[in-house]
Amino acid sequence: MNRRHEALNQLIEFSVLMNEDMTTSLGRAGLTPSRTHVLWELAAAGPMSQRQLAERLKVSARTVTGLIDGLVATGFVTREPHPSDRRAFLVTFTEQGRRTATALEKGQADFAELLFGDMDGKRFDQFTAGLAEVLERFKHGLATQTWEAS
Repeated sequence: MNRRHEALNQLIEFSVLMNEDMTTSLGRAGLTPSRTHVLWELAAAGPMSQRQLAERLKVSARTVTGLIDGLVATGFVTREPHPSDRRAFLVTFTEQGRRTATALEKGQADFAELLFGDMDGKRFDQFTAGLAEVLERFKHGLATQTWEAS
């Protein structure tokens, strides 16, 4: 196996492990990755309409309605009347949702420290530069369909 294939295998293994860890830890908090994405968007931008959330998440209005229904039912968000559009509602954090978003941010910072905390600065810079290059190639390949998905 050549080095490029070995590197790809490592990325795949890392992706699988990250997904398993994320799914397990979010499940303990009563969340799914999709519902967590809603919380991240609200934490980043504040209360917004379901239409705005659908645009940010790149999903249909129907999909976002289901996500918000689940988050309302489990106490993470509420739907509040929109101040300027009587047909719309703002999705806002409950106290539980705000605490959870804060805990997720802390968990992410702790995890970053676990993965990279004692990595030499030069090596870390090389790692992030290489990863940024790989991500750009991947995004470009996805956008231009440079390869055929199998």
